[in-house]
Parts: sequence; structure tokens; C-alpha cells
Amino acid sequence: MSVVSGMLSTADTALSQPPGGALVAGTWRTSPRDLPVHDPENGRVIGHVTHCSGTDVDDAVRAAVKSVGDHWPLHARIEALGRVADLVAERAELFAQVIATEGVKTIGDARNEVARCVETFRLASRSGDVLTGEVLQTGASPRGDGRLGWFVREPIGVVGAISSFNDPLNLVAHKFAPAILADAPIVLKPSDQTPLTALHLAQALLDSGVPAGRISVLCGGAEVGAALVSHPDIAVVSFTGGTRTGEAITRIAGVKKLLMELGGNNATIVCADADVDVAIGKIVAGAFGVAGQNCLSVQRVLAEQEVFEQVQDGVVAGAAALRVGSKQDPATDVGPLINADAVRRVAQLVDDAVGRGATVLTGGREDGCFYPPTVLTNVPPDAPILREEIFGPVVLIESVTTIDEAVARANECQFALQAGIFTKSLETATRVSQSLNVGTVLINDTSDFRLDNMPFGGFGQSGIGREGVRYAALELTAPKSVLLPALGTTPTN
Repeated sequence: MSVVSGMLSTADTALSQPPGGALVAGTWRTSPRDLPVHDPENGRVIGHVTHCSGTDVDDAVRAAVKSVGDHWPLHARIEALGRVADLVAERAELFAQVIATEGVKTIGDARNEVARCVETFRLASRSGDVLTGEVLQTGASPRGDGRLGWFVREPIGVVGAISSFNDPLNLVAHKFAPAILADAPIVLKPSDQTPLTALHLAQALLDSGVPAGRISVLCGGAEVGAALVSHPDIAVVSFTGGTRTGEAITRIAGVKKLLMELGGNNATIVCADADVDVAIGKIVAGAFGVAGQNCLSVQRVLAEQEVFEQVQDGVVAGAAALRVGSKQDPATDVGPLINADAVRRVAQLVDDAVGRGATVLTGGREDGCFYPPTVLTNVPPDAPILREEIFGPVVLIESVTTIDEAVARANECQFALQAGIFTKSLETATRVSQSLNVGTVLINDTSDFRLDNMPFGGFGQSGIGREGVRYAALELTAPKSVLLPALGTTPTN
């Protein structure tokens, strides 16, 4: 037995047996566990969770509403967030094995995600100052004479959260951590493809002292998500996922605050003065990491004519050298896609582009649950692959005559999440960063980077609002103003 297979078999028991198949109002549901969870690499059933009902959703939301009146002071929330970070770090290998078995990440990428999750909760534990209010300038109006005033930040209400499969731990952390910091009860529906990770994290939250009624994890498909976001007692919907689901949520949610991260079709610009070797290495890593199943993945490369062939040849060579294989093999660079539908969708986008005249430089042929790193060029402007989020290991490389042309083409897509530019010119970097219509511009890097404490999000159809623990906590709270007469005065109206 290899070391890797031994680790996996040891983890399997814990993997398939979180404390329950769902967490409803802080109570574990131990039966029925009627919803199987599969390893996308081989279809093997690795565990079962509880397929929740509309009644479960209602019970969880009602318990969350009831908990709003319970006093949970800021210092206690901060202490709990710190303990969660400690527990996730202690259980790091279990979390990594769960992620790498039910999800799409290689074991190395899974371990990196666990480290990110620990950092996310630590950042949240140090961000209590973001909830500070302000003194109101009552004297700015004659009608404010004789009054004192201030505002504080209070939670808007219960959060209904839905997360995606591609970062099954840290995306869930980005739902839970800001909600705990903001004192907002939260009901989470994780991806039905990766629910085990979320359930194990819920156990860490409870073990860290998070009050039971304030958190729920409900498993199931689209019907559970629909019941959650449309529930009249949900005040905020926090969603990470695809645009079609995001559009469906906007139609059924009703009057409530919507926070959505819907993905990106991210461009990277390589200028003629760039360090091309550095750019090539970062493009290969940013386009094909996690098999491209990342909202920050590099999808389009726009290289000036002077360096286009060098960039193209380097990216093709780098893509062809990547090892495609089992997630549990430490030597693997690119693992599987999440399911057969995802493989089929990527293949259809590539085949459509080729049918319209695009050229495949490497890759381009599906292999079961895998799709090889693929590089396209000469993609015609009417090809959907230029406009949609691919969410697979495919990158498009095109030549541009000027930087202004590159910026214009980068801005053509409505999934305006992040972008990168490689240049040695500070003037060029500054000018382009001001011209790109995206949420974040990375200089001498690709779009494939984020800090967990930055305001994360984009423009256009890439989403609504901002994540990042401090900024998400602000999104989950609102100012409450207090006005009172100054001592010894009688204010006028």
C-alpha cells in the first residue's frame, strides 16, 4: 500500500462520517443520510448526507431569527473566531483529505486551501474595529441645534448563504466568519457536490463556542437553495456560484439584500516591455490551477505583437508539460472537473470556437472526467467562449497592436472580476489600472490572486457587493442612528 492510499483509507472513515448529515438549528441530523456524495474522479461514493426539506429550512431560519435577541458580545465572537482558526489548523489533514476527495483539488491545493481558511478566521478575529460607528454632526443643520447623535452598526438580520464546490472550505469560511463577526445568524447551503467539508467546519464552529442556534448547514439541491433564499425571514442572501443561478435568485428572493459573486472572464495583458518568462509562468499557473475551476482563472491573454509568439510558445509548452491525473498523487498538476456535465460544457465551448475558426495549440480532447490544459488562438469575436466564464483548463491567447487595444478588448466582457498586466513601466501600469473596468488589477501578476482581507468582487455581471472578511461584515450590517437632546436643552423641530 502506498503512503497516499494509506492516508486516504485512514481518512475515509472520518470523511464519510461527519457528526451528522445536516446541522439544523444547531442540532445534528443523524438520519436519514439519504444523499450520496461522490468522488468526481472515479464516481466512488465516499459518504452520505441528509437531503433537507422545506421544513428543515423553515426550522433553521426560525431558530436563527429567535437567536437574534440573544446577547453575544463582540469580545466573545472574536474569541470564538480565533478558536475556529486554531481548530481548523489542528484538523488540517482531515480537512485536506475531505477537500481532495469530494472536490476537484489536488492534495497539495487542498492543503493550501486549509491554510487559507485558517487565515480567513484569524483575519476575522482581528477585524472587530470595522464595526465602529461615528458621531453625527448634528450641528451641520439648524434643526440639529440642541441635539447629540451617533450611529452604531448592527446586523441586518438572518443571512441565507449558498457556496460553490471549487473552494469548499474557504468559500464557506467567507460566509461564516463575517456573519459571526457581524453577529448575524446564518443558514448555509453548501454545494451538493461538496457538503462534507462544510459539515466538518460546522463542527469546528460548535466546538469553538459558536451558539448552536446561530448556525445551520442544510444539504440538498436547488430546491433547498430556493426555499432558503425565498424565505421571508431571510434578510440577506450571500451567494457564490454561476450567473444562471444568480439570476434565478434575483427572481425569487423578494425584497432583501443580495450579495453575489458570480465569476469572471479574466484577462491578462502582456506588454512589449514585460518580463516574458515571469509572465509565462504565472499565466500557466493561473490558467490551469484547479483545472481552471476558479473564478479568478486566467481565461484570456492579450499580448503585444512584439512578444506574442514568445508568450504563445511558452504558454503552450508550459501547458503541455503539466501532469493530468489523480488528485491524491502529489505529482499531479491538473485534476478532474467536478462532473461529466462540466467536462461536456468545456468541450462544447472549445469545439464551437474551433468550428468558427479558432486554432487549438495544445489539448482540446476530453478524457473521461478530465480535460487537458488547452490553449486556443485565432478565436473569432462571435465565439461564446470569449464572453462566457469557461470554468475549465482553457486559455485563449491573442495578439494586439497597442496597449489601448488590449484594454478595450479586456473590457468587452461583462464578467469584470479581476485582470492582470505585465509591464516594467509604472506609467503604463498606472494608466491601464485606471482604464480596466474590473474589481482588482494586479500589476506584474495575473488575475489569479486574492487576499482574504481585501474588498473582493467585480463589476458588471461578475457580482453584487464585496467579500473579504471586513467588507463582508460591513455588507451584513447597517447603521443605526441615535439622537437625543443635549443636557439642559430643548431641541426645536
